[in-house]
Amino acid sequence: MDAARFDRVAGRFGGQRILVIGDLMLDEFIWGKVSRISPEAPVPVVDVTAESYYPGGAANVARNVREFAADTRVMGITGADPHGDRLVRLLAASGIDTAGVQQDAAGFTIVKTRIIARHQQVVRVDRERHAPLPAEQEARAMRHLDSVIESLDGLVISDYGKGFVSQPLADRICALASAHGKILTVDPHPHHALCWHGATAIKPNRAEAFLAAGRQPVEPAGPPLEDMALREVGNRLLERWKTASVLITLGEQGMILFQHDAAPYHTPTRAQAVFDVSGAGDTAIGVFTLGLAAGATPEEAAELANHASGIVVGKVGTATATREELLASFTSL
Repeated sequence: MDAARFDRVAGRFGGQRILVIGDLMLDEFIWGKVSRISPEAPVPVVDVTAESYYPGGAANVARNVREFAADTRVMGITGADPHGDRLVRLLAASGIDTAGVQQDAAGFTIVKTRIIARHQQVVRVDRERHAPLPAEQEARAMRHLDSVIESLDGLVISDYGKGFVSQPLADRICALASAHGKILTVDPHPHHALCWHGATAIKPNRAEAFLAAGRQPVEPAGPPLEDMALREVGNRLLERWKTASVLITLGEQGMILFQHDAAPYHTPTRAQAVFDVSGAGDTAIGVFTLGLAAGATPEEAAELANHASGIVVGKVGTATATREELLASFTSL
């Protein structure tokens, strides 16, 4: 994709109406500096200089989509607690429609706290509970989906395996997307095997792809197009998942796209520097979906996702890519 083609496709991003569904999280960043080792244990002492908060998990996918599309919506659940309130406020302040967010008094907001010193992550602290979505909340989610499906251009499923996405909900999403001709993409969780028959595309990373195909992950064997184990996995997932395409993210090797009636398509990484990989997969699935909804070919959508991911890994923290940064990335080719 050259800069002129990018401009034509990206020019349609703003009009897309995208709903992101999945596990909502709050990302907390504690920033500081390290000048000594603790006398209590051989660990660094971080002197805190700042704290910041960002939408995480599926909420970060929505945040990435919102950089390009004004009508961005999110559906998920938080606790009715201060962390949940903060997350909903952050989403609303970003211009993201939160009508599909349930705040459950009996629930618990997932929080991931990262302590950063001199642009390096020192430790991550997770506060979470794994529990299936209660029947009442699942029914409410389905009713909301029924009410908005006609007004959408695309749906993104961001499944972190925390419990919001169930098989009954997945079945309803697939049925509605198919019946209404909507783009449906899925970022699956390797230990939460759900059927997504009829999805437009599914985007695992390399390790997730191998596990989903019933194989133990192995190290890359040369360039992706010559990696026979990887190609076997991609083709197997096309058949197993019954999806139009499978996009496998490969870290420093970029991404590889598998389709039924086309040769595998590899796009090498565009990252110039890697400071933090937090949320890179969220960026990839969000921009890939936008590309498909805006009329890009699957190969072009993969290029867009790859360029956007290359931008965000060069930033510290849960970051997003902007249209200007994406255009500059394609212009520099």
